[in-house]
Amino acid sequence: MSKAETRGPGYFGGYGGRFVPETLMAALDELANAYDKLSRKRRFRSQLNQLLRDFAGRPTPLYRAERLTEKLGGAQVYLKREDLLHTGAHKLNNSLGQVLLAQAMGKDRVIAETGAGQHGVATATAAALLGLEATIYMGVEDMHRQRLNVERMRLLGAEVRPVDAGSQTLKDAINEALRDWVTNVRSTHYVLGSVLGPDPFPRIVRDFHKVIGAEAKRQLKKQAGQDWPHLAIACVGGGSNSIGLFHAFLEESRTRMIGVEAGGTGRHLGSHAARFQGGSLGVLHGTKTLVLQNAEGQIASTHSVSAGLDYPAVGPEHVFLHEQGRIEYTAVNDQEAIDAFHL
Repeated sequence: MSKAETRGPGYFGGYGGRFVPETLMAALDELANAYDKLSRKRRFRSQLNQLLRDFAGRPTPLYRAERLTEKLGGAQVYLKREDLLHTGAHKLNNSLGQVLLAQAMGKDRVIAETGAGQHGVATATAAALLGLEATIYMGVEDMHRQRLNVERMRLLGAEVRPVDAGSQTLKDAINEALRDWVTNVRSTHYVLGSVLGPDPFPRIVRDFHKVIGAEAKRQLKKQAGQDWPHLAIACVGGGSNSIGLFHAFLEESRTRMIGVEAGGTGRHLGSHAARFQGGSLGVLHGTKTLVLQNAEGQIASTHSVSAGLDYPAVGPEHVFLHEQGRIEYTAVNDQEAIDAFHL
């Protein structure tokens, strides 16, 4: 459990909590109790670690980018290669953990939302591995942008349900997944894909991704002679990969940490997904956090060239860590992100 949880489980300072219909409270209690119990059991941890090693391919490499180091003027640049994890992203860390948790809870079906498609692919993969039925919700706009991942999910045996409401992106896929869970809560576990939503999801997802930073710490010690970086940097959509990296260095005062949001095409509301640049306190999908919203409290539209980073809220632990001055947050626009990709 993070030291940031100052109001008890589910809160990070004044952020987080459970703001959901009464019909979900029992399911969240069941999930929290199961996770708190199972995560302490050696057998569960051993089974997950074995899957991460033998199926997912952990540890992922820490690669010293020599030419990029030279190009940028000499700072030693290391890349934590989560893209080399099985299915192509960090998402499998969490999906394997949560599907294993669902199986232990006696659930025979899992559901998930996905934006870029990576979490959907990871959940479909984990469900196929462990023999559970999977249904993935995905916005129609994201399905067009990520057609190959849609086909991968279907090849893995998952049902992909298009969501044509609202902006037809990640926010709307989460809405539909929550409606499904309310209806089928006895047989179904919702594999939420980022450090979002009502407690216990932000801490469950964070804990399953802490392996990223823990590995990086050991690898830095071996390769660079010190187990901490001067600077740790990661993109922030909901914030799961970044919190997974940052968590290992929160107590290391010599490490500066920067989270990078989607700056889109401009600063006005609707043209970006930079919650720390234009968000205000609100509640979305069951958690109290920074939200992009208009003066009447209606959720604003967002934009990013990256499917999955265009979510209008951010994980509550990120807001707390920003308030504490421990992590800095900035944004880059679409063109800057494309230029960096080409570099």
